[in-house]
Amino acid sequence: MKWISTLTVASLIVVSGISVKGHAADLPSLTPETVADYVYAVVESHRAFYTSHVVELLEEQGIAKAGGEWHTEKKTVPLPVQVLNETSQRFSSKFNGLRYQLISLWPINVKNSPRDQVDKSSLEGLNVRPERPISRIIKGDAQTYFRAIYPDVAVSQACVSCHNNHPKSPKRDFQVGDIMGGLVIEFPVNTR
Repeated sequence: MKWISTLTVASLIVVSGISVKGHAADLPSLTPETVADYVYAVVESHRAFYTSHVVELLEEQGIAKAGGEWHTEKKTVPLPVQVLNETSQRFSSKFNGLRYQLISLWPINVKNSPRDQVDKSSLEGLNVRPERPISRIIKGDAQTYFRAIYPDVAVSQACVSCHNNHPKSPKRDFQVGDIMGGLVIEFPVNTR
């Protein structure tokens, strides 16, 4: 049940307006990096579990396959990237501010391409040094955001097979353990 408390803590910190820099008198100070690490741990755990224990199991047993048309096609479940994107949209619609998304230098769907040159450079940097996420502060007109990009590692053969065999895949030589892209985590921060 450790992941439930992590999810609760991360969600409350990011969503409830508690300042990440420790402006709430009764809460310990948490850095944006720590909050992003919590969110990453929850999102990545859910995705890895879904990939390994749902998608692979259903495909192995011939019950269902993962596919792009899961809304309309029978015996099809959402791809792990679709689960991640759908949950991010649902979460963001209820709690404005926190969002997460998979991006890649080799996306099957162009919506999962880097948004700008900084994202592209961050992904390139993760391929060289994957042990820590690449993070930065983004100042907008009305809000300041913290953005971290974590390496997205192929956790199972299902990931590798899907990407290597997909007709729209620009890269077809992934192996389990390879970095396939990055998981972007972004949320508002106070800079007072």
